[in-house]
Formats: sequence, C-alpha cells, structure tokens
Amino acid sequence: MQQISVSPVFVGRGSEITELTDALRRAGAGSPQAVLIGGEAGVGKTRLLEEFLQRAADGGAVISLGSCLEVGAEGLPYAPLAAALRRLHRSLGAELEAAAAGSEGHLSRLLSELGEADGEPNDEYSRAQLFEHTARLFERLGAERTLVLAVEDLHWSDRSTRELLAFLVRTLHRSRVLLVATYRSDDLHRRHPLRPFLAELERLRTVQRLELERFDRREVAAQLAGILGTATPDRQLVDRIHRRSEGNPFFVEELATAFDDGCGAGLTDSLRDILLVRVEGLDEDAQRVVRIAAEGGSHVEHALLAAVLADDEEALIEALRSAVGANILRPDTEGEGYRFRHALVREAVSDDLLPGERHRINRKFALAVEARPQLVPADALPARLANYWYHAHDPARALPTALDAARAARRRNAFAEQLGMLERALELWDMVTEEVLAHTLRPYDWAETYPPGSCDHSAADEECDRIQLEDVLAEAVVAARRCGDRERGLSLAKRGLRLVDETVHPVRAAWFRINRARILGSLRRSGDEEEIAHALRLVEHLPPSAVQAEVLGLGAGSAMLKKPGPEHLELAERAIRIAEQVGAHAVEVHARMTLGGLRYDVHGDAEGGLAELAGAVERARRLGVPDVLLRGINNLASMQRGLGRSEDAVRLAREGLEFADGNGLLRNIGAILTGNLVEALIDLGRVREAAEVLDAFELGSLSGSHAEFLDRMRGELALLEGDLATAATMLAQARAANRVGQVQHSVPISRLAVRLAALGGRPLEARAELLAALAEDGRLGYESDVYPLLAEAVGVEADSRGLPEAEEGRAAVLAAVAAAAAELRPRAPLHHGWARLLEAELARAEGADTPGKWAAVIEALRPTGLPYPLALALLRAGEAEVQAGRREAAAELLREAAELATVRGDRMLAAQIASLAERAGLNLAPGDRTAAKEAPAPLAGDSFNLTPRERDVLRLLARGWTNRQIAEELYISPKTASVHVSNILGKLAVGGRGEAAALAHRLRLFPDDLAPSGR
Repeated sequence: MQQISVSPVFVGRGSEITELTDALRRAGAGSPQAVLIGGEAGVGKTRLLEEFLQRAADGGAVISLGSCLEVGAEGLPYAPLAAALRRLHRSLGAELEAAAAGSEGHLSRLLSELGEADGEPNDEYSRAQLFEHTARLFERLGAERTLVLAVEDLHWSDRSTRELLAFLVRTLHRSRVLLVATYRSDDLHRRHPLRPFLAELERLRTVQRLELERFDRREVAAQLAGILGTATPDRQLVDRIHRRSEGNPFFVEELATAFDDGCGAGLTDSLRDILLVRVEGLDEDAQRVVRIAAEGGSHVEHALLAAVLADDEEALIEALRSAVGANILRPDTEGEGYRFRHALVREAVSDDLLPGERHRINRKFALAVEARPQLVPADALPARLANYWYHAHDPARALPTALDAARAARRRNAFAEQLGMLERALELWDMVTEEVLAHTLRPYDWAETYPPGSCDHSAADEECDRIQLEDVLAEAVVAARRCGDRERGLSLAKRGLRLVDETVHPVRAAWFRINRARILGSLRRSGDEEEIAHALRLVEHLPPSAVQAEVLGLGAGSAMLKKPGPEHLELAERAIRIAEQVGAHAVEVHARMTLGGLRYDVHGDAEGGLAELAGAVERARRLGVPDVLLRGINNLASMQRGLGRSEDAVRLAREGLEFADGNGLLRNIGAILTGNLVEALIDLGRVREAAEVLDAFELGSLSGSHAEFLDRMRGELALLEGDLATAATMLAQARAANRVGQVQHSVPISRLAVRLAALGGRPLEARAELLAALAEDGRLGYESDVYPLLAEAVGVEADSRGLPEAEEGRAAVLAAVAAAAAELRPRAPLHHGWARLLEAELARAEGADTPGKWAAVIEALRPTGLPYPLALALLRAGEAEVQAGRREAAAELLREAAELATVRGDRMLAAQIASLAERAGLNLAPGDRTAAKEAPAPLAGDSFNLTPRERDVLRLLARGWTNRQIAEELYISPKTASVHVSNILGKLAVGGRGEAAALAHRLRLFPDDLAPSGR
C-alpha cells in the first residue's frame, strides 16, 4: 500500500485499532460489519485506515480502497465503489470475474472491464438490479475469505454512492465483508446530506461509529520522535508544537517540517494555503469579519466585534452565520462570542493581513475596550488591552499596559503570563520617551526580597518611586523561576547583573547572584557555588537585610544537597537570626526548613529534624507564602519517605501537587513532587497508581527541572515490568540529566544501574557501578538510598561467587562495602532492616549465611510494612532453608515472598522466586502444605530441560573450563563438548559462556560446587 503520512511511525489510536480489529474478526466469522470513522481534517483518519488495511492484508483479508472526489455531488456517481472494484479486479483478476458471472451486464455500469452494459432502461428497477448484483458480488467474494472495502472522504460522496452503501450495509447478512468509511466531521454543516445518512446507519446493530480525537501531548511527542528521527524530542519543542497544533496530527507534521527547515516560528506555505482555503470561499463581507475577528484574540465577544465593526447588526449577523456555517468560527459555549475552529486558522488569517491593516484593526479594538471596558471580562481586561496596543504598534501605550497586565497576572498566580508581559515591557523600554517612563508607568510591584529603585531610600528622593529597568528585570527573574522557565530566568538575571554596579548597589547585585545560583542548581549546572560565594562576600559586612539573610540561608541549603557540615548549621541559624531582626518572615521560614534538613543530615537527629521542618511548614501555611510552603512540603515528604514512612510521604506529596496546581506553581515544583509521590507509591507496592501519576504529569505537558528524577522513576517502573530495554534507556537519560551529580539523585541512579546490570547477567558491570558510587562523597543523610545500593550490589557479588572472572578484586569490593556501611548512621527501623540485610548478604557472599541470619533480617523488616525489601529477604531466607534441607519452611517463606512480589508488581523478583521454587520442587500454591514434603528434590538444571550430560558440562563450564578441558574430564571429543555447550546456551537463553556461568552461579544450580576450581 502507498504510505502518504509524513511520520514513519504509527502513533496512538490503540482503542480505534482494537475496535476495527474486533469488527474484522466478527466479519471473518460471517457477520458483515460497517465502521464509520469521523474526525476533523488532519486528525489522522487516512493514517489510521492505512494502518488497519495493512494489518488486515497481513492477516489474509482481501482489501480494496476507493475515495470520493470533491466534485462527487455534482457528478461521477459511484466513484469510490468503482475505484474499489477496479482495484479488486487488478488484484483478483479471474476470481472477481468468476464471482461476477451472470451479473456482468449490470456490474459493468460500475466496472467497465466486465464488458458492455445491458440494454435495460435506466430507471428505478435497473438501479435496484445494480444494487442487488453488487451485493451478490461482494457476498461471493467474501464467501471463502474476509473482504474489506474502504471508502475515504464520505463527506464528498454523491447520493448514489451513499444509497448503494446503505443498501450493502442493510442487505449483506451471511458474507465475510467489512465496510469502512471515513468522513470529515468538521465539514458536516447542518444541512449536509451526509448527516441523515449517518443517523440512519447508526441505528443498525452491525454499524459502529468512531470519532477520532486530537493527540494528547504524549502522542505528539511520539509523532515528533518519528518525524525528527530521535528517541526523545526536545521537551520545549514538544510543548510548543503541541500547543500550536492543538494535537492535530497533520498540523504537527507541518510544524515539525517547518522546524526541521529552520523556520520554527511560522507556518509553512503549504499549511497556510490549506488553512485559508475555507476563508477564501466566503463572500467579501464574511471574509472581512473573519479578518477582524482574528485580531480580537482566541475568543472575541460579539458585542466587542460589533463595536469595532460599527456595521449594521443584521449584516454582521449574516456574515457571522456564513463563517460559522463554513466551520471557520464557532460560537463559544456561553453563547456570548466566537472562537476559531482551530488556533492555526486564526494564525493564518492574521498572518495574511497587511501590516498597516493589522495595526489599524488592533487600534480599533484597543480604543473600543478603553471606551467600554465592560465589553470584555474584568479578569481579562489588562492582558487584552496590553495585547491590542502592542499589536497596534503604539509603544507609548503598550509599555504601561504591559506592566499593568504583568502585575494583574502575578496576582492571579499566572506566572508564565506575567513573564510574557514583563519581557514585552523590556522589549518596549527603549522605544518610549523619557516622559512616558517618568509619568505613565506603575511603580515597582514585587520580586521577593529584591530592593527596588536605583536611589537611596533613606533620602527624600522622588525618583525612588519610579520603576527602573533593573526592577522590571528582577520581577521577570522571579516570574521565570516560578513558571519553570529557568533558562530564561538565567539570562534575565545575567542581564540584571550587567546593569547593576555591585560597588554601588551590593545588595541588589547579591540578589541577582543568588537567583542565578538557584536557577543553576535547578538546572543541574555548575557555577551555583561560585555565585553563592560571591554573594556572601558582597553582603558579609553590610547591615542586616532580607537579602543578607537569604544569601546565608541559600548557602546553607546548597550545602545540604552536597556535603553538609556543622558550619552550615551555623550559617542557617545566622540566617534565621537576621531574618527575625529585619522582619523577613518568609526568609526565616525558608532558613528553618534548611535547618531541619541539616539537623537530620549532620547530627543524625531524625525526630528533631522532622519537628523543625514540620514547624516551618505550618508557619509557611500561616504566612501564605506558596513557594516556601511547597519547598517545605516537598522536603518533608522526602524525609518521611527516607525514614520508611511512605504513607505520610504520599499524603504530603499529593497535598503539595494540589496546592501547586492551585497557585500556578506546578511547572516550577511539580516534577520533584511527582517524583517523590511516585517513589513513595512504589515503596508501598502501589505500582499501577504510581504509573498513572507519572502518566498524568506527562500528559499535562509540564516540562521543567528534575528530569533525572522522573526518568529514573520511569526506569524503575520498567524494571518492575521486566522491560530491561526501556529501563536502560531511562537510566541513560537520567544520567545525562544529572550533570552535577547530587547524591540524592546519583545514588538511586547507581542503584538502578546495578540492578539492571545484574538482571542482564553482567556482574562485573554491576561491580563497576558500585565502585563508582563508593567514590562519591556526602553519603551521610541518604541512608535510605545508600543501604539498598550496598545490599543489592553485594547480592550480585554473592550470586557470582565462584565465577572465575569475578574472583579477582572481589575481596576488596566486599571490604569497601563494609567500610562504607560502617560510616552510615541508621536512624529509622527501615535503615536498621536494610543494615541487617546488608550484613546477611555480606555473609552470603562468603558462603556463610544461615537461615538464622535471614530470620533476623525478616524480623527487622516486618515492622516497616513495606513489601520490599521484605520480599527480597524472604527469598534469601527461602534459599537458605532449601540448602539446609528444610523444604516446608522454604515453601512458606517463598510463598509469602511471591505474594509480596505480586502485590508490588515486581515481575523480575517473582520470576526469581518461581525459579527457585521450581528447582527445589516446591509448590507455592496458596493453602498447599504437603507438596513441599512429598516432592523429591530436582536435579540441577531440570527447570531448563538439561540432559544429565549437559548438566555435567555446565558444571565444568561454570568453573571456567575450556572445551578441551571439559572433553578430557568427561572422556568426549572437544567437538562433542562444543555441541553440548551450544545446546546449553540455547536452553539457558544466554549469549555466551560467561553469561551461562553467571546464571548457573546466580541460580545456585550447583550449590556444592561454588568454590573456584580449574586445571
């Protein structure tokens, strides 16, 4: 089939493909079906049909496609059916002619290749005969195999085609035929002839109607990945194209093409021409109304449009009726105004205006709104007025209104819109006169602790009330940080530093530097420590101020993420004292949150740190400082999860996400809150819920920082599902995003890498990951992450015990782990449980673990209430019991482990448990307590169907012996040994001798033969 889609991958449409496949299956069973697929132009009807027809053909169905022509209503009757029959004749040839035998005279009206038409008169009877013989032809063709007849663009169909299709749908009863038709739903005006046709057919039991929706953000991302040939397209590009295309796949392709051609901001000529076709089909009055409406905004009120046009009301109504009937405009849900069918249609109309024409129209809108502000909603008035004056190219009025709109946006927590207006003000600043700057601008609004103005406020200087350019920059920096546009915030702060002379205004310069430091830290870039150090030098010997307190608090907070010490506790306490002295309450609360974290990290005082942090959170609630409150909630959730209190962490993270959403800060802090929520849900075994939370956040197109956190969470979920390839991809992305290497992210990333390498049969790679992690500093305070990393990495060493290639350096690794563990300070039951598990794994790595050791681990972990690592400890205990010959005890332990692994959705762990049970001959079915006693112990390798000779070869191969050494030991030829090795690799599903040996050791296939041996 000819593929006409730009995207090389088929994206989404899973439910629609399922519906079509089910209809195909029913048709194949002898129940004819019809599926009608509707959707707006460009939504992907053709692409869906292509994909389905290809799948149907691959499954053995006979397919044929016909398309209605745009001139169909004016002639060319039966055009799509004639085209479909012609294609069938080309593919089936004699088979179709045989099926048409006896009907050639009638069917030749549709397919001239069948001969001359009969001489019957062209009346109603002859038409009925044509319909009857067409149905008979399809019944015969569908007698032995399924026939799929597809018709595209039914909205252009002629009446005869519609009537013949309706006849086929009603009369085909026993043949294996599926009819599929597509149509544009946005072309169906109220009097369109297809409307009654669809309504009539939809009442039939064998007819389904599907309506294609636009793509969501994730589907747009997948489509862009295919078009641009990249695994993960740039998130900001995805956001931009998703927003502009509104999820229409055709528009996505055109915008992606424009981006690839280096014209990312505009429309391609082909797309603009397509979008304007309907507009150009309107009469001149309607076109004029549409052009003016395009400048009114994404929504324009009827009264405002009437005020701008100042036309006869009846003429306006008639023009609007034409535009609505052509599906260019549509009334809004409240019935007070109009919207364009698609934002890109409005964009194309606006772009088609002449420059002077656009300026004039916007001036009319601005003057109308200034004269009668009630024409637009009060909350939209500042932004609408600012936009009209800006596009009217009147800087003297555009600058003041932009600053007013920015202030209004901030008060509504619309930080992205605030940033947009402030950047517009920065653009216009140099275009206006000094008179405008002096007398028409509002005063400075708000930018946290920033000290405004460029004069000494202690003096009676009237100029202090004037807003300065650096003040606007400060407002913009905060807006950028709060809306999550950190790159822009970084650039704005740099520009502010260029404007401020730090020798004259050191406090203001320090403010810009600490904001750069914050943003650099959020972006995981180096340079934040240097900025903080510079800011500290600037304020060190100055009188107390809010900025000074903030600099000290940020210095302490930055150290908390790296390698904190007692000196940083003193820094936080000093910040609190200064903030109290100058009345900077938000800064004080922020510093108290840092102090709580430092007490936990530096002093090991878990309860004291929690109390300090929780108290600061409550103070932030009372103060009503959203960003500070959210920082506290996020840190408190993280601390609670680290202490094993994951239920509390879930509650807090959900509260934070809800609060952030209600205060316009979701783009700023939503990613890390989502990561904390997902991580806590995984701890609790609520994996499906965790995946849903992560999916919902992605669908919200909320890009921002902490990509490494979310990518790692995707990797964790993929690993639980057993999808090692996806887990590896997510691991690589998380590593790439974690450029600075903060311990809170780097340790869990290393842990994921260790498990991934182990499950892939690469123990030496897992060891290398562990050693790299041990080389990092600052592990104190992260026991909840470091203990699992050490325990699981030692577990890999224990599984590879006796593997010759892993012996060298093994003792040193175990000693390094023991030394690292000795530095840790367990502060909660979860930490103590992991510490006991690590001790038992170290013993197992030396062949010295016992059922008693593992029983102590289980006893320590049960109070945590978490399914993992308890399930891992139960597996290890069951393994020890099997080796001790206590099969019933082993079965009980493995049964509980299997239940916990299932609850957690951990397929890999469940597979290990099942494999051990199978090798030991244990029945893990609930309620079965006898099978463990009665079943004889299986021979090593029975679960892989190895022959006795192959077991002998595998035992020696696991020792690292060559084929020649194996042949000499077993008195066979080297060639025969090679054949046995090849068979073993196939049965174990591994890629080489090393992987086979590692698997044998990991699964303890030869528990009595673990010590290294050789010849």
